Amino acid sequence: MIGRQRNHAGRHLLLLGLLLCMSCPFLAHAVPMVNDPNGFQNLSWGVTLTTRPDLEVVRAGPHVNEYQLRDSQPLFAGIPVESLRFLSVDEQFARVTIRYQGDDRHKQILTYLEQQFGSLERVPGQMMRGLNQQYNWRGTDTEINLTYHTNTGRGFIFIDSRTLAPRFNDHIADSGE
Repeated sequence: MIGRQRNHAGRHLLLLGLLLCMSCPFLAHAVPMVNDPNGFQNLSWGVTLTTRPDLEVVRAGPHVNEYQLRDSQPLFAGIPVESLRFLSVDEQFARVTIRYQGDDRHKQILTYLEQQFGSLERVPGQMMRGLNQQYNWRGTDTEINLTYHTNTGRGFIFIDSRTLAPRFNDHIADSGE
């Protein structure tokens, strides 16, 4: 009888410990951004992109428009990239997406981002090795997310306005279309 009570008490303690662990979410931490740019290059978040002569519309929609540089090769930090797109939501500049390929470019871009916005701390949520590497810098106005797929050598950077980028979700249909 005493053995059975100890067994039940052990199970209850184990269950309680498991429930406590599950109730605390595992948070992905971002590196605090030093030097928040409040935009991208010479564009501040929220400006209208339609009046810029150096940009052309690539994809137009009722709420979201995508632009690219009109007559120049896409570069990020002086590094050639496959594409560099500027997105606006309801006529307000809110996001930059950058696509690149190659391990050498990835290393150059990562070095630039660390020099410009803060060195990467080895914190939970930062994948330093493996098939998918993910890095995140979070400032007051700007958030930068970099994902690199080592098996394909493709990298993606999202530079977002922390206040405007969530509005992209407002215009996604309930059906996911």
